[in-house]
Amino acid sequence: MMKLYNTLTRDIQEFVPNDKKMVKMYTCGPTVYHFAHIGNLRTYIMEDVLEKAFRYNGYEVKRVMNITDVGHLSSDADSGDDKMVKGAIREHKSVMDIAKFYTDAFKKDCERLNVKWPETVVPATKEIDTYIMIIKRLIDKGYAYVSGDNVYFDTSKLEDYYKLSNHKEEEMIVGARDDVNEDNNKRNKTDFVLWFTKSKFLNQELKWDSPWGVGYPGWHIECSGISLKYLGDELDIHCGGVDNIFPHHTNEIAQSESYTGKPWCKWWFHTEHLNDKNGKMSKSKGEFLTLDTIIDKGYDPLVYRLFCLQSHYRKTLEFSYEGMDSAKSGYSRLKSRILNLVNNNNDINYDLVEKYRNGFMDALNDDLNTASAITVLFDMLKDKNLNDESKIYLVGDFDRVLSLDLLKREVKIIDSEEEKYILDMIEKRRIYKINKEYDKADNIREELLKRGIVIKDTREGTIYSKG
Repeated sequence: MMKLYNTLTRDIQEFVPNDKKMVKMYTCGPTVYHFAHIGNLRTYIMEDVLEKAFRYNGYEVKRVMNITDVGHLSSDADSGDDKMVKGAIREHKSVMDIAKFYTDAFKKDCERLNVKWPETVVPATKEIDTYIMIIKRLIDKGYAYVSGDNVYFDTSKLEDYYKLSNHKEEEMIVGARDDVNEDNNKRNKTDFVLWFTKSKFLNQELKWDSPWGVGYPGWHIECSGISLKYLGDELDIHCGGVDNIFPHHTNEIAQSESYTGKPWCKWWFHTEHLNDKNGKMSKSKGEFLTLDTIIDKGYDPLVYRLFCLQSHYRKTLEFSYEGMDSAKSGYSRLKSRILNLVNNNNDINYDLVEKYRNGFMDALNDDLNTASAITVLFDMLKDKNLNDESKIYLVGDFDRVLSLDLLKREVKIIDSEEEKYILDMIEKRRIYKINKEYDKADNIREELLKRGIVIKDTREGTIYSKG
């Protein structure tokens, strides 16, 4: 039984999809005007683990993700410049060139982090007709109106507009929040744009004909439109970062349920912020860390994935290079222990295997407790009652979710200086063993493991390899 925290109900509940065998899952994708920072990537890592945890529990998963390549303004409250236009101006390229470049960059980041690319990925610009159709219906039903040549959603028509975000209307007074600006075309301060016309931004590169004039869609209608088209009127779970809760996801609920006339999404899954010493990581600050940044500093991308998995997705995670060093050391020890396992074709102990599989699943099903799941992995590897064959089987099984390439062997070069150090340590260990100082001999093995060096005693002597 899988239990997850639901932002909508603000408690942990048993997860039950509409179809007992299939999970319909929507993921808010990136706005492709710049590289994703590692805070963004934390969210996608945890969403990836969630999807794989569903599959580990026996569900099929139909997952859809958008790519925002138009309509996302620098303020989530329908003000400022379109982020895509800003990116194009910054790099002296067309919007579509910017979109392709950063979509490819994001996909590359996902590949390096072992984040599974969703089966259906839809650029926002591909579904203009869908948004127009939805907006027409919202106008016909009295939930939207035309003002100042833009089309707005009328939030006053809803009694429970804030049911996801738990905001209060007084918090939205202009001047009380940085992201709320006066728009005299709105009937209510919380109304939001469904369609911008040429009256909004004359320099907008991407524009389409519509019943309300030449223009382009608002950010919020894009996710609703793509989700409704590819996943139907009822959605099991919608994912994103906590910064999406308001206004983006709040507005998605408003327009989607007004359009369909019924409840839309049962479950909302949100990953907390990644902070650095200066606070929340944000592109708006101008300086942010990308995956390439930490790779250039000598970290394997999967070390960052492990760094994220060691913390709960609903807790703010503080990034530091000290923390990354610890994750790097842990990852090296973990890989070395695993690659030191030997398959001699002995029988797998299925009773003990099932015990550890159940423990691993229990951790995942406890609100996606990845830190506890990793603890189960370490405990399993230390279990002297399990033979290597059983351990290898379980490592492969767990890695279906963890996706840390735990069984993958990589050829690593050992330079002459490192080789001398290793041989000296092996010789010291040999002497310790002769003198029956076994604790000291074991300490040398552990020290080498920390460096990613695996040693093995054979009839011909002690051999080593770098994991």
